[in-house]
Amino acid sequence: MLSRFVILCGMQHSNSAHWPERIEPQPLRGGMVGMGMIFDETYRPFFEGVHGRGLFDPGFGLCDVVLSAVASRTGQRAAAYRAASQGRIGDFASFSGPRAVEELLSADLQFVCVASPDDRHFAAARAALESGRHVLIEKPSVLSLAELDELDRLARRRGVLAKVVYHKLFDPDHKKLRTLVIDGELRHVNNGYCSLLEPKSISGGQFAEWISGRNPGTYVAVHYLKLIDFTFGGRLISVQCTGQRGIVGPADGNTWDSTQLRVTYAYPDAREASFDIHTSWVTPDNFPGYVEQEVQFRFDNGVWNAHSRRRGVECTIEGRTPHALKITLNNHYNGRFLEPYGQRVQRGYGIEAIERFVREVAQVEFGRQPASRDQRLESMRNLGYNDLGAERQVVAAVQAMEAILARRAAGSPDCTVRVNGPDGGLVLYEPRSAGCDVLYAGRV
Repeated sequence: MLSRFVILCGMQHSNSAHWPERIEPQPLRGGMVGMGMIFDETYRPFFEGVHGRGLFDPGFGLCDVVLSAVASRTGQRAAAYRAASQGRIGDFASFSGPRAVEELLSADLQFVCVASPDDRHFAAARAALESGRHVLIEKPSVLSLAELDELDRLARRRGVLAKVVYHKLFDPDHKKLRTLVIDGELRHVNNGYCSLLEPKSISGGQFAEWISGRNPGTYVAVHYLKLIDFTFGGRLISVQCTGQRGIVGPADGNTWDSTQLRVTYAYPDAREASFDIHTSWVTPDNFPGYVEQEVQFRFDNGVWNAHSRRRGVECTIEGRTPHALKITLNNHYNGRFLEPYGQRVQRGYGIEAIERFVREVAQVEFGRQPASRDQRLESMRNLGYNDLGAERQVVAAVQAMEAILARRAAGSPDCTVRVNGPDGGLVLYEPRSAGCDVLYAGRV
């Protein structure tokens, strides 16, 4: 009905005898690597939302988007989802075990979404790109610039998109911040502070299987790194980091409870700005904010403050909050709603970011303008908000943070990583050593 309506709007006569044949939708089949919390919160509602409805755009027509195959470690979540989702999504193949990604890539797919733990992103994304599939990777895309280089090279050689999910860029508050910066209303950022606190159930429950040797900075701070990098521009020049241990792992180990990251940028007018990003996943589970998010950016002519608890709704229900339901509801990110016209839907900017990627894939494969696929591909790659090619400074900060924390766990605190200095692109300096450790020799 949608395709017929669009065609009729452009017709001078509406006589049913002259109706054109219905346009058949183009198939767009997706694969999923990882079936955990992120899948349930964003990918699941996306695929369920387009099931039987498709995606339409005048630029590429009607696409029938389906979840065709999934890969996971045990297959248990996939089996449970298949049983619970009858009528909401079509059947899909499920692969598990050490060869799950390889088997998934034997299916007929146009794109692959990677939502496994962050230290497993690279292998799955590389395999998908080598097979010629478009790829969407959860943040952080990868943990080193060398890995980033390889994925970007593969995507270009195979003529496909390689994109990263930064759903916080779709947050209405963050979009408004960037609008004010781009329009010159807020002039020249001077410094900033970002904080995200998550409950113990994140590190001790949902992520307990893979959290060893990891830190909440890599998992969460990367969202703010991208927000800062994309919104304010500038050139990353240094990274510092410290943190705390002893709750989710031993006090002398390499698993971190919380981190405090500082990144410093230089701008074309020779001024600098530093940004502090504090993250934790050991906040008490009954903390009223559940997930507490806060940012403050100071400018020459103003201050921007945003706080998840102050901007939104708080709700208390006996026996339900704060565990089964959150007290602080972020209805912008992901929410289930009963519409005034009676339909139940699930929507939010977390889902919007995934839909946007699929629309970009459809534009490359089925778009009408420009006529050349190569031109359409390059146009989608030039979208710096999510393309792997625009990730260099973000991944550099992630790699630097990981190296600093590893050195701290080994007994060498207070290290600094400098970017594009005389010794290399990413170089770690210890305060009590005359030498340095080149993490990445090329230019960031």
